[in-house]
Amino acid sequence: MPTAQAPPLRRSRAVATAVAIAAAMASGLCACEYQYDGGPPADAASRSTPFTDAALPQDPGKNRPVTGADLDQWVAEVLPATKGQLFHSGYGLLDAGATRNETTSQLPSGTYSLTLVCRSTRRVSFTVRNEESVLVDLSLRCGTARVNVVQVGADAVLAVRIESLAPANFAYRVIRI
Repeated sequence: MPTAQAPPLRRSRAVATAVAIAAAMASGLCACEYQYDGGPPADAASRSTPFTDAALPQDPGKNRPVTGADLDQWVAEVLPATKGQLFHSGYGLLDAGATRNETTSQLPSGTYSLTLVCRSTRRVSFTVRNEESVLVDLSLRCGTARVNVVQVGADAVLAVRIESLAPANFAYRVIRI
């Protein structure tokens, strides 16, 4: 004797009901909230740090160019001593709209780390080239450092060009790695 089967309409209602119950249970679990007994410690307000937005600088004057001993101190901070043989470094102050052209000492063939940094309210452009080609062409947002690895195939002297539309400090270093 064949077994009786439920009509298709009843089966689809049963499935729909089961899905609705599962969805209701899942949404109910999402609304759970946990609360701590007693709240935060009484001295929490004294230990909290003020909210700061990472996109906003803490000190608006931190990117203004400096001179003299302050310039020397800034260079020591942004270009700390590292491992490797230092071949050349340079730093200075640019007036608004000025361009500085410098050259390194002769570098033997090899791989070098070229670190570029600036301090200004605007970007500073760095172009580093050897006789044959441009190795680095960069518009650097000041307050950050950029380290580039460059390969010099034969003994070469690098030409470093620094440009800025606003007054700026710049610093760079060439280390053999």
